[in-house]
Amino acid sequence: MLKYVDEYRDVDLCLDIAERIRGISSRPFNIMEVCGGHTMSIRKNGIQKMIGENINLISGPGCPVCVTSIEDIDKAVALSEIDNVVICTFGDMMRVPGTNRSFIEAKSEGSDIRLVYSAQDVLKYAKEDTDRRFVFVGIGFETTTPTIAAAIKQAKSEGVNNFSVLVFNKTMPEALEAVLGSDDSKIDALICPGHVSTITGTDMYEPIVEKHEISCCVSGFEPADILRAVYILTDSFERKDPVLVNAYERVVLKEGNIKAKDIIKEVFEPADSEWRGLGIIPGSGYRIKEEYSAYDAERIFDISVPLSKKYSGCICGDVLRGAKTPGNCALFGKICTPEDPKGACMVSSEGTCAAWYKYGE
Repeated sequence: MLKYVDEYRDVDLCLDIAERIRGISSRPFNIMEVCGGHTMSIRKNGIQKMIGENINLISGPGCPVCVTSIEDIDKAVALSEIDNVVICTFGDMMRVPGTNRSFIEAKSEGSDIRLVYSAQDVLKYAKEDTDRRFVFVGIGFETTTPTIAAAIKQAKSEGVNNFSVLVFNKTMPEALEAVLGSDDSKIDALICPGHVSTITGTDMYEPIVEKHEISCCVSGFEPADILRAVYILTDSFERKDPVLVNAYERVVLKEGNIKAKDIIKEVFEPADSEWRGLGIIPGSGYRIKEEYSAYDAERIFDISVPLSKKYSGCICGDVLRGAKTPGNCALFGKICTPEDPKGACMVSSEGTCAAWYKYGE
C-alpha cells in the first residue's frame, strides 16, 4: 500500500501515484467521491484525466447546500416573512432557488436575512437585540451539527429565549445506503468524506463494505490524498477484496470525536429527512429533543408553505445520486450558470455543476 508523505502537494508524487493507478487498472471501475470538497479538488487538479480511461469518478450527495430540498428552502423563505423574525444562514444558501424565491430575493423584498459563519453568530445577535426573534437555518452533516447543538445548549443555560434553529441537518450513512441501494446504482467503491469522518470515525462504513461488498476509503482533500485513495480502491477492486481504509489518518480516528458525538446525542434525535434527489430517507436527519424544544423553530412558528416545485428541466437530484452528470443536463452552462443558477448544484462552492462549469469535464 502507498505510504503517506508530508509533501502531499508534490507534483512528482501525484504523477507517480497516477502512473501506478493506470498500471494496475484493467477493467471499468466506478468510484463515487461522496464529498463536494473532493469533487472540487478532483476537477480543479484534473485528477479525472490522470487516472486512465477505465476509472470513472462520480460525484455524490456530499454537498450540504445541494441536498437541502426545495421544500425546506421554501419553508425558510416563508419563515422570513413572519413579522419580527430574522433569518440567519450560511453564504452558499443565499442564492439556492426555492419554488418562487431564493433567500437573496426575499431579502431584496424586505425580509431580514443575514449571512453568518456559525450558530454562535446568531446567538450573539439574539443576545444583543432581545426584541427580535433570530432563527438559524441549520444545514450540514455530522461536521456542523455539534456546533449547532452547543449553541442550543448555551442558549438554554443563559436563558436566551429569542434564539431558535430550523434544523435541516442530515446524516451521511443513510444517504449512502439510499444511493447504493437504488435500482440504477453503478457504484463500485466510495471515497468517503474526510470532514464528516473526523466526527463519526470510520466504523460507520463497515456495514456498507459488508452489505454491498464494495471498498470504502476515507480521504483528505489534497491531490495526493485523493490519488492515494483512488490507488487503494483500484487495488482492492482488481483483487476483488473489499476493504475499509482510513487514508486520512493524520486527522481521522477510528472512533471519531467522542465529545462531538455525545453533544449531538444530547440535543438531537434521529428524524426522517427530505433530500434533494433522494426523497424522504428515514432516520437521515435530526430533530431537537423535547428537553430543548423551546429552541426548535418548527415548533415555535406556524410556517405555511405552498406546494413546492423545482425548475423545469433541472436534473440536480439525478446528479446528486450519481445517476447523471452535469453534461447530461440541457440547462447546464446555457440557462443555468453560476450567475443565474436554476439548481442548487450550480450555486454551492462544493456543487458538482459549479465544479464542472468552473474547471470543465
